[in-house]
Amino acid sequence: MLIQGFDSFVGLLGLAMLVLAVVAFVIALLAREDAYRAADKQTKTFWLVILGIAVLVNLFLGMLFLQIAGLIATIVFMVDVKPALKRVSGGGRRGSSSDGPYGPYNGNR
Repeated sequence: MLIQGFDSFVGLLGLAMLVLAVVAFVIALLAREDAYRAADKQTKTFWLVILGIAVLVNLFLGMLFLQIAGLIATIVFMVDVKPALKRVSGGGRRGSSSDGPYGPYNGNR
């Protein structure tokens, strides 16, 4: 019974790694090539190859070592490259969280 629970946990973990790798691959695919250069990161082709390999390893190979390597590459992309691309591309919120549609909310001061 304990082994079955562990197997289902490992399966769920593998599914989560696959989903994260697919999401990162799609984000890398949709970003512009010049944004990678402007953010001073590796090229778009580099990240598409690395993340594509991570997706394929998670789909077809059950090798835990390769899955962990793909997970590390995916996390590096999501934590380092994606925010840099967003900054360069002009994405994200501008202003503070208290800004309304006509400017900052000052609380009737």
